[in-house]
Amino acid sequence: MQFAKVQRQNGSGVVAIEGGQAFALDLARDPAVRTLADLLHAPDPIATARNLQDAKATAEPLDALTFLAPVDHQEVWAAGVTYKRSKVAREEESVGAAQFYDKVYTAPRPELFLKATPARVVDPGRPVRIRADAKWSVPEPELTLVISTAGKIVGFTVGNDMSSRDIEGENPLYLPQAKIYKGSCSIGPVVTPVASMPPLPDVVIKLNITRGGKVAFEGTTTLSQMARSVESLAEWLFKENEFPNGALLLTGTGIVPPDEFTLASGDDVSITIGGIGTLRNPVA
Repeated sequence: MQFAKVQRQNGSGVVAIEGGQAFALDLARDPAVRTLADLLHAPDPIATARNLQDAKATAEPLDALTFLAPVDHQEVWAAGVTYKRSKVAREEESVGAAQFYDKVYTAPRPELFLKATPARVVDPGRPVRIRADAKWSVPEPELTLVISTAGKIVGFTVGNDMSSRDIEGENPLYLPQAKIYKGSCSIGPVVTPVASMPPLPDVVIKLNITRGGKVAFEGTTTLSQMARSVESLAEWLFKENEFPNGALLLTGTGIVPPDEFTLASGDDVSITIGGIGTLRNPVA
């Protein structure tokens, strides 16, 4: 079973997905469940969803739904330099600061930064953006953790951490501007609860970028290439911090396009993660 937020005439709704079909959940049945986040933070999200499912409701085909980002009031954070390929790329783009990327790759403490507030997250199918003042921009396909208020990983989704490599490469202190701007983060379309996820080391991540109907770049990696565990990243995020609404955490990328590649307006970015699905966004 998977979960998603979808557009409804009077706002948004929550659906459970099984067998390639969506089933509307009636959140009014449980006063403790008002949002998708409440459902995911429940002790047993799947059992809770079955109790909220209306047996008389008609199943909906997935292609008839408009998916929203599966974010309610959570902050969205990101981790960096968690794959060897990412470490090398960051060293290449910022030669003067290469030693710091090398150190953080092997250090106990990871690189963590705030990526987006809920209102800044781009819905699946909607355009992400490249900065007008950037010359070298790429998408970063990342497994995204859904974490409860208690710091427990309760689900997984797909994230696109749009990045301006030339801005960060000019000076590492420009990382917030390279990473955090309008249209720089998309998440979705569905959340797979922990109980429904395949073993993480076997999970494959694929990135496909098309331009003018032709493949401009494609790459693949697996979660076995991550230098850190997802549990460790979640634990570090919650150290000396609190998230009253929970949090989402993008866990870094192991797919980096070649240096001569940069995104262009009109490109189409698709990120597929095994056990979850595909997040697609055009580039504005």
